[in-house]
Amino acid sequence: MSLPKKQMKSSKNRNYQEEPMNALEAEIAITALHATGEFSVLRKLNLDQEPGFTHSSVQGSKIALCLDTETTGLNHAEDKIIELGIVAFEFNPLTAEIIRITDRYNGFEDPGSPLPKEIIEITGITDEMVRGHSLDDEKVNRLAGQATVVIAHNAGFDRKFVEARFPAFAALPWACSVNQINWQAEKMSNRILEYLLFKFGLFINAHRALDDAEGVLGILLGNLPVSKTPVFKALLDNYAEVTSKISAIGAPFDKKDILKQRGYRWNDGSQGGSKAWWISVPAALESDELAWLAAEVYSDGSSDRVEISRVNAIDRFSVREP
Repeated sequence: MSLPKKQMKSSKNRNYQEEPMNALEAEIAITALHATGEFSVLRKLNLDQEPGFTHSSVQGSKIALCLDTETTGLNHAEDKIIELGIVAFEFNPLTAEIIRITDRYNGFEDPGSPLPKEIIEITGITDEMVRGHSLDDEKVNRLAGQATVVIAHNAGFDRKFVEARFPAFAALPWACSVNQINWQAEKMSNRILEYLLFKFGLFINAHRALDDAEGVLGILLGNLPVSKTPVFKALLDNYAEVTSKISAIGAPFDKKDILKQRGYRWNDGSQGGSKAWWISVPAALESDELAWLAAEVYSDGSSDRVEISRVNAIDRFSVREP
């Protein structure tokens, strides 16, 4: 198999230097590699050239935001945003078709103290990059005012930081591309953004706010690998649903494995709430989950110790969530 390339010959030592491929040559090379069955080629995400946008405005279209933050740490009560990235896009709420990008924002903010070494290593953001900078309140609040939903990859992290800095976001419903898409059913073994992008044949400069926000939109433009459902449609179908957060208080230690297998997660109480294994299910399935706990977890066949809190999209992932 020969792959297309351009070469320049040095008259002195006959060494060869490749010139960059043009777009057609690159596509031929990628097709040839894929045809062998031995290679998988990743493409750097470039939303300005993505074919997934319909570019067909419709009456009643809405605006959504993909958002990401970089912060000084993990504790929203003490740490601060140092970079915010937002991509605004127009979509058809009836079909979940993504029409076009309408705006972008990226900005730094000086936290007022030196950045932790580990944050610099992870993000590549330095003290010099943030020094003296402030986020653009006017533009960020304007974007919030246009949006009908805010989407983040792990919204439980980003939402708390963003609402503390921009209270306007507290009145908006949020969606999470980690927890509100059933990646396990789609045979995805990991929900990390870089991994999901890899499975879609894409890569980004990870751990920078705007790149990660664009990465989320890149995923939403694709189709789920098993069901073939558009990713954004799967998210729209789920995010607004009222859910029941069920906490299995006092579940026996030897039941932890079956709880994990069913999708329960451990809350150690450090972020609020009771120490317990918990799961969120659609409110309509609440009684089924209680019956399962009574039969499989609690030896006395009772689920009386279970705590139940119902959550909607306005409060979900926020400090207000039970």
